[in-house]
Amino acid sequence: MTNLGFTVEQKDCLQEIINVAMGLASDKLARFLNTFVHLQVPSIALVGANHIPAEFSGRYADTEAALVSQGFFGDEGVRGEAIVLYKMDNAHRIAELLGYEPGDSSEIEMLTDISSVLTTTFLNGLAQQIENSLSYSAPRILSSRHGNLSDVLQSTSFHWEHALKVDISYQLVDHSFNCDMILLIPDVAVSRIKVILDRILEEF
Repeated sequence: MTNLGFTVEQKDCLQEIINVAMGLASDKLARFLNTFVHLQVPSIALVGANHIPAEFSGRYADTEAALVSQGFFGDEGVRGEAIVLYKMDNAHRIAELLGYEPGDSSEIEMLTDISSVLTTTFLNGLAQQIENSLSYSAPRILSSRHGNLSDVLQSTSFHWEHALKVDISYQLVDHSFNCDMILLIPDVAVSRIKVILDRILEEF
């Protein structure tokens, strides 16, 4: 197995980059929904890709959930997938807040809009800091309304053995609604990220 570990300096640098991008996405979401968004410290870890579906399923056990997945591709071999996960229990409240008509289709449309705000803003902020240009695939919408979330995730294509996982939680303070954004960078791209981090550190 390739050594995917980060030095202390690399991890601190990556953490700061993630914090800035997360703050930009949080501010954009707050403006979009006209409310305050609470953030927790993001989790950054190297994980086995085959463990990801079970982890998500455990977090969203016994509840209807939906996710929006979008791939991204950049210069220097940077690539990955951004997944935004939602519990559907209170999604209708946000749909009403944004003026959507009641119904499943409007809620999914709303979640796609929120995902676009979060994903695009976060990744653009990330790309700017690492001086990279990113392109995006069309978003995919998956739902576990009629099945287990782990089964839904198993149908996605994780074509790698290990991944760098960035786990970010967004919570709306004035509304009973929260979502998780998971950034997955495959092992083949992690080494490229490390080279970019070293370049950034050399400039300080």
